Amino acid sequence: MLRIHAYDLDRLVPVASDLPVAVPAPVADGALAVSALPAEVPPTVVWYDLINPTPEEERTVGETLGIAVPSIDEMEDIELSARLYQEDGAEFMTMTVLTRPDAGTPRKVPVTFIVKGQVLVTVRHAEPRPFDAFLARARKPNGAGLHSASGELIMTGLVEAIIDRMADTLERLGTEIDQISQSIFSAKAAKADKKTRDLQELIREVGQKGEFITVVRESLVSVSRVVAYYAALDGVDRKLSKELRQRLKLLQRDATSLGDHSAFLSGKINFLLDATLGLINLEQNQIIKIFSVAAVVFLPPTLVASVYGMNFAYQPELQWHYGYPAAIGLMIVSMIMPYVYFKRKGWL
Repeated sequence: MLRIHAYDLDRLVPVASDLPVAVPAPVADGALAVSALPAEVPPTVVWYDLINPTPEEERTVGETLGIAVPSIDEMEDIELSARLYQEDGAEFMTMTVLTRPDAGTPRKVPVTFIVKGQVLVTVRHAEPRPFDAFLARARKPNGAGLHSASGELIMTGLVEAIIDRMADTLERLGTEIDQISQSIFSAKAAKADKKTRDLQELIREVGQKGEFITVVRESLVSVSRVVAYYAALDGVDRKLSKELRQRLKLLQRDATSLGDHSAFLSGKINFLLDATLGLINLEQNQIIKIFSVAAVVFLPPTLVASVYGMNFAYQPELQWHYGYPAAIGLMIVSMIMPYVYFKRKGWL
């Protein structure tokens, strides 16, 4: 699917692909070449949005702008040189974007930003919500803070929406991790087997949150690389506007702060995992301790019963009238003494 967006005064407007549109002309002697424009100037295209594009759509955009639109295999390449590069007078930047964070099964999808002159091209094989959120704002008068027909500013607006989405995701993850922490360290009494099952379930939840945070951190690293790469072009290959430089600095600070927060949550996840495993070990040790104490408590009575259960012809107490109750009493006393001793030592 190919969506074309044009800049009209202070907002973005959708343009049908079969309608005549104006592409910003190359700069000549410090001014735009406007002699070829008709009397009624059509809207200026600033953004080509390719969503699950067909080869024909990729070829159409590529021929229009004189670039080679990368394929999905090229977008998924993890090499730094393949994700950030310049070609045909355009900057190609691929970042990893988080999708479906609310479904509990987040996925990482590559999204490529291509900036050539004043035109932006985005190539994506998924539909992350930040794109829709940005479009909803950008179609309102001055909703996205666009003050010029610049694809660069649209790109920063999209990256800002992606970062905002990840900030909301991290905030929700932090709340869920706090709830898991309260469940782990709650003093609610429960049977040993039920408590162990609950802790095992919490381990699964902690593991899922840990995987979630890992995906978010990878996406944040990718966003930081793209922003840093584009900011480094200032004064080297092109001159960035003051507004664009300020936005890039703000995005870098936001990505860095979110990276620090995700690192904190990751550390908390590791702590909760260690704590949960420790509690499970304590519960299991408690059960083993009970069996050990029971064995020690019943050992003396067993010894007494073994002594008086021997089949010898001569036993002094064999004909004793009070022999049986005395043996029972000796067993009971031998059981009570270890128990009292363990209680005084604090082992029970």
